[in-house]
This record gives sequence, structure tokens and C-alpha cells, in this order.
Amino acid sequence: MEQLAIFGGTPVREQPLGYGKQWIEEDDIQAVAEVLRNGDLTCGPMIAAAEQKLCEVTGARYAVVVSNGTAALHLAAMAAGFGEGDEVIVSPITFAASANCVLYCGAKPVFADIDPETYNIDPAAIEKLVTPRTRGIVAVDYTGQAVRHREIGEICRRHGLVFIEDAAHAIGTRYCGQPVGSMADMTCFSFHPVKTVTSGEGGAVTTNDEGVYRRLLRLRAHGITRSREEMVHPTDALWYNEQVELGFNYRMTDIQAALLISQLGKLDRFAARRKEIVAKYDEALAEIPEVVLQREIPESDTVRHLYILRLRPERLLCDRRQFFDALRAENIYSQVHYLPVYWHSYYEKLGYGKGLCPNAEKLYEEIMSLPLFYGLTDGDVDDVIAAVKKVAAHYRR
Repeated sequence: MEQLAIFGGTPVREQPLGYGKQWIEEDDIQAVAEVLRNGDLTCGPMIAAAEQKLCEVTGARYAVVVSNGTAALHLAAMAAGFGEGDEVIVSPITFAASANCVLYCGAKPVFADIDPETYNIDPAAIEKLVTPRTRGIVAVDYTGQAVRHREIGEICRRHGLVFIEDAAHAIGTRYCGQPVGSMADMTCFSFHPVKTVTSGEGGAVTTNDEGVYRRLLRLRAHGITRSREEMVHPTDALWYNEQVELGFNYRMTDIQAALLISQLGKLDRFAARRKEIVAKYDEALAEIPEVVLQREIPESDTVRHLYILRLRPERLLCDRRQFFDALRAENIYSQVHYLPVYWHSYYEKLGYGKGLCPNAEKLYEEIMSLPLFYGLTDGDVDDVIAAVKKVAAHYRR
């Protein structure tokens, strides 16, 4: 708590405020309890019901729920056919899973730089990296803002690439009026507790392609099928099933699915509150010359998962670590999203080095995520704003 001595007095808040948290209501609890009472804990009716609900929310023809967002990305990369010798273009500012899913398939992630104002992957940077080995793009809706679908989709059509949208942050977001989840070849979601809606852990892949959908279903369950059309040695025995490819146990439980269905029913309410909080932050923080706010493209009607505060080092007498620690001393617990993926030591061992994506690297050095979740009160939001103003004023150059 060294920063308290620097600032003097008492912190803005008495109790710590974290950057993200789920919101669980009594009907969510009852939905889970009903599954426990009925006894279908997995492979039961709630799985299909959750998938139908996701189709309604996203506008996709098909949805496959899985155990977590990383599983969703892995299955999408497998269904895309990525393999040895292939290259897949990925954003560097994301959780590692967005690129790891490419490695799981034996392919090579190629990192394209970001737009320095929106922080999403830059279509112009993608175009420069396409080679005869490029098989697809994993484009991340960073913070919840939709990527530039028109431009990325056109690149994919022109070069015959698979477009996987990592929408872990973006449930409820729309691009040109269309829900995220209905536009890319495959869209992957996460329902981790800090996301807009949660199933505890959980994820999903949506698609409009029936063949891709059928393969995702197989891959989710060990590569095993009960469909005679998919079997090599079909039989009419009711007990018979056959493994036709190597898959995984990435199933979601009915317990999780019941919670997800209940939470998806509240998506509009959760989204509206997040937009209110973002608007309050934008209005207040735009007045602070020491920080920069993320720009949003007009095509994206964004439901934010993260609210990014970007510092302007030239206007501050501190670095990001000092600013971060000072906010924490005020009991505002921010976070940093994310270390450029190729800066992780594992990627260093694979031969990646600094300097690949200058815009992403500069962004990483200057950002932090402020608290943003449905349960924030107006008083909480005011405390965050007051703390940012206090710290910025203290370190003003």
C-alpha cells in the first residue's frame, strides 16, 4: 500500500472493486437446481435447448455448446482443417487460446498488427501476410467490438480462407445490425464468469454450414457417431456407435446449459447496463488529457466485455505499473488485457520475437482494464472515475 503514503488521506473506496464478476439471480439457481432434481446431469435435453437459444440470440443456423471457450476455438480450428504446413493469421492482442488453437492442429500462427485506435486486428495488416500457405484467419472481437467483417470477409473470399471469429468478448454485439455469431464461417464464444453471460465454464461454436456443424458435434464427443451415414461400418443395432475420427471430450453438462439458458434470457438487460456504464466512463474520462479512449467503428453496436483505459506516457510522470498500483491503492483493482501472445515465453521458444506488431506492443505498454460488469452500481462507477481522475492529476506532467 505504498501509494497511500504518496497520495495521503484515505482511498476513494473502503472495499476493493475488481474488474469483472458474474451476476447470478434466484431464477438462475432454480434452473440449475431443477436439473439436479431431474437427474439428467449431462448429455440430456438442456444441451439442445441451450443450442437452440444460442441460435435465437445470434441468428446462426447451428450452435454447438462445449466445455469452455478454448475448446470452442480448438474444435473450430479442427473443423477448418488446419494442419501441418498451414499458416493461420491471428491477432496478437488476445488471450493465448486464440493462437493456441492453431498450434493444437499443428499449424503456424502468424500475427497481424492491430488498428491503433480500435485495437482490433487491421485488415490491411492481414492482407500483407497472406501467402500460399495461409488457410484461415482467427479474428478477435477485442473488448466486445466487432471486427471489420466486410473487409476480413472479402479477404477470405478472395484467397479461399476460413474465417473464424473469436467472439469470446462479444455476445450481444451487432455488426451492421446483424448479431455476432451469424456472419463468420465459425464464431466461438466463451461463458466464463467474467463474461456478459456465464455458464460457470463453457463455450460454443456457431455456424451456418451444416457439414461443419455435423463435424463439430462429432469432434465434441471423441469423434464418435451414431449416424449410419457417417459410419464406415453401419449397422441398425441400437447400441452401436463408431469412432470415425479422433475427437475430444469437450461436452458441456446440462447443469451448465441450464445456467446458460437462464443467463441468455437476461442478455438484453445485461447488455443495456454495460452500455450505460461505458457511456458514463466515456463522458467522464474523455475530459482527462492523460488518457485515450478506445475508438469504436460505426458498424459495431458493441456490448463491451472490457473497458480499456489507455495512458498517454508523454503527459504523465509515471509509467503504467505506477498508475496501476496507484489505482489499486485506491481500491480500484484493474487488470491488463493482454500481453501480446508472441511475448509469452512458450512462443519465444517457438522462435517468435518482439517487434512483429509495433502497434500491439505499444498498446500493451499503455493499457489497463477498468471494472465493467452488470452488478456495478452508479456509485461504483463514480468511484472508478474519481480514482482515475485522482491518480491522473497526481502524476500530471
